[in-house]
Amino acid sequence: MYEERPARLAGAVVWTRATGAADPGSRPVLPDGCMDLIWADGRLLVAGPDTGAYVPGSPAAHYAGVRFAPGQAPAVLGADASALRDERVDLAELWGVRTARRLADRVTGAADRAAALEALVLRRAADAPAPDPLLRTVAARLRAGVPVGTVADEVGIGARQLHRRSLAAFGYGPKTLARILRLQRALALVAAGVPYAEAAYRAGCVDQAHLAREMRSLTGMTLTDYAGSTASTGCTG
Repeated sequence: MYEERPARLAGAVVWTRATGAADPGSRPVLPDGCMDLIWADGRLLVAGPDTGAYVPGSPAAHYAGVRFAPGQAPAVLGADASALRDERVDLAELWGVRTARRLADRVTGAADRAAALEALVLRRAADAPAPDPLLRTVAARLRAGVPVGTVADEVGIGARQLHRRSLAAFGYGPKTLARILRLQRALALVAAGVPYAEAAYRAGCVDQAHLAREMRSLTGMTLTDYAGSTASTGCTG
């Protein structure tokens, strides 16, 4: 069973998941431009920004996580997003073995593991540099469907500089982030029961065929596969 709520860190989400007969944990996680700090059966892991669907090889029984908004995690975690692209790494690789073990034990022993993980993130964020406000604007404008060239003009930087700064903040360039966020807009509409053709148009795709191609390219799934998986699990997170 999967549940989520807004985090006290603005823009982030706190989530939990318990796998079992009703949720075997094999449902793919689709790219969304985000990074996560995850507690999984006593371990602390960092999930980098994905460029394709991710399916856990050996799902944990219990998870708690904090999902950061695009561009938010690097300052908190102290790692360039592009270095973690398509990776799941132990927090020890970023913060050291002793620190990671101590924090993992603290979360494991908490009555509310999700709240304990959130508190950890809040303490870390309080001491970290603030996320680049320019990149926060870029993410917001791309999420709204504004073309990359227009966004670059709005924030007043050239295409090469925007690409370089996007790699560090998001893990990939602005065009890839724009594609991922557009697909997420379409999938949210599909999950809400909107017909594929209408979802494609409202999300910013040329037509349903364009959306279908993007779905296969970014996830390896078809729209029908996705609609079936969300119906069977009852969640889209």
